[in-house]
Amino acid sequence: MADSGAGTHADEPIDLPIDPWNEQENDEQHGGQSDGGRGRIVVGLSGSLGSLAALHRAVAEARRLDAEVLAVHCWTPVGGEFGYRRSPCPPLLTACRDAAAARLREALDRAFGGTSAGVRLRGAAVRGETGQALVRCADRPGDLLVLGAGSRGALARALRPSVTAYCVRHAACPVLAVPKPPLQRELEALRRHHRVRMPVTA
Repeated sequence: MADSGAGTHADEPIDLPIDPWNEQENDEQHGGQSDGGRGRIVVGLSGSLGSLAALHRAVAEARRLDAEVLAVHCWTPVGGEFGYRRSPCPPLLTACRDAAAARLREALDRAFGGTSAGVRLRGAAVRGETGQALVRCADRPGDLLVLGAGSRGALARALRPSVTAYCVRHAACPVLAVPKPPLQRELEALRRHHRVRMPVTA
């Protein structure tokens, strides 16, 4: 998942709803809406293994609580919001939006293999820095915000602040951080081992 930061483009629509991945017809026009007073679980979905684990945990919580799931993929224009304000290009913005929607569809297909999740599940591609956009989507006290989490090195924390930490500080609802899945931990361990064993050449 991309990390949080300042500079969300506030005068643009927060979210861009796309096709639902559920068993019912989606009759809503905005990602922040809910039907019938049902509880809502908002989950950040970037397509990483950690975010897929968070999505599966969100679905499990939805089954337990009889809630709906809103899977949110956050995106910003190429070059970031500051760069886009300096050189706006509507066709490029449209391409970025469409690419974000495609990444969300791909992530949901990877998570469930093209089958139903067994709960009411909607997806939204949301323009904005990840932490800020997720906090705005999970804007009701009754919501639950689910995120993939994991340990990061000091350099990574300094360069890119933690989305989880941002959401815990600013969210109006409870935040559930899901640890990295075992496969992700194993892959990261293999990469670290490979770097350590790389020969040093002159």
